[in-house]
Amino acid sequence: MKWICLISLLVVGVVIAADDDLPLAKACDQEACQPPDCRCSSTSIPGGLDPKDTPQFVMVTFDDAVNVLNTETYRNVLYNRRNQNGCPVGATFYVCHEYTNYQLVNELYNNGFEIALHSITHQTPLTYWAEATKEIMLKEFGEQRVMMSHFANIPIDEIQGIRMPFLQMPGNASFEVLAESGMTYDCSWPTITHIDPGLWPYTLDYASTQDCVIAPCPTASIPGKWVIPMISWIDEDGTPCSMVDSCFSSPPQNDATAWFEFIKQNFNRHYQGNRSPFGFFIHEWYLRTYPAVTSALIQFLDYINSIPDVFMVNSKDVIDWVKDPVPINEYKARGCRNQTPSACSPASVCGPLEAPHKEERFYMSSCNACPKVYPWLGDPLGKNEKKINS
Repeated sequence: MKWICLISLLVVGVVIAADDDLPLAKACDQEACQPPDCRCSSTSIPGGLDPKDTPQFVMVTFDDAVNVLNTETYRNVLYNRRNQNGCPVGATFYVCHEYTNYQLVNELYNNGFEIALHSITHQTPLTYWAEATKEIMLKEFGEQRVMMSHFANIPIDEIQGIRMPFLQMPGNASFEVLAESGMTYDCSWPTITHIDPGLWPYTLDYASTQDCVIAPCPTASIPGKWVIPMISWIDEDGTPCSMVDSCFSSPPQNDATAWFEFIKQNFNRHYQGNRSPFGFFIHEWYLRTYPAVTSALIQFLDYINSIPDVFMVNSKDVIDWVKDPVPINEYKARGCRNQTPSACSPASVCGPLEAPHKEERFYMSSCNACPKVYPWLGDPLGKNEKKINS
């Protein structure tokens, strides 16, 4: 399973009907659906703002395990950056459990970046996720939230977002789990039709108008739970791609200049359009494998960090703005996000730990006391002394 959490896979939709008894959501009532708790799916700018008055948000996200190798990339690319308003930049990490170093997750959190969830098992086949019930999702994400909070020593209320493995949604089940567990948003749903203009984040109080690229997509009314659409890029052949490392016709990976222009071209579609949030969604291995792409990303981040109305933020920060949309000058006046640092004991390197899902024994870096066994489904804190089945 290690390779599943460390390499990028081409996402292929599994068409399976959602298996639940929830009633279908109705068409959105614009008058009834008002912020901060509700927004219809729409390309209109929140608050009725003009594009020139709208902050351009940039969301840089990374998927999969956090370890010693990829943290070096994060330090090199992300640390010590600031937006033009003087606030530290943001980025969101959708972290899966297996092989994750929780002391390094704590470091990312203490540097102001958002920690979100990418499941405990990140397993194949894709049908596991497409057919997943609410009960399975509660284990994969509800239990992972407890696990992440404990071992990385992050306040549980700070963990508000999820991304499904392989972007394979299970219909309504993952959003039901958001509702039951007190989380806020999902960022797993690609769009290839709402690109120009781009689709802004919205809630599932009413029926979504977003195209369903990877079925099954949610169909029920799940009030107050947010979708951050993954607005696809357009590659050099005109084909949409939801993750940067899934673009078939990208520039040569050894050409930093061409890659910078490629990133900037996709960014400008947002910046010169309705200023819908621009996503740079990627797996770190791609940057480590292709140093020229890393150089291009650094050049791009330098570029946007110098523009007064562009803000590189955590994904949750975008939702916070959509709930209370204000023009650029008011947004700058709000000041920077405050976050209390979280302590982490450097001595808690645990193992070898017996694993409940395979014969391999695991080592694990934790900010708290070591578990008795490697944490897994049904035992997120690793308290069991005997193996359990996943």
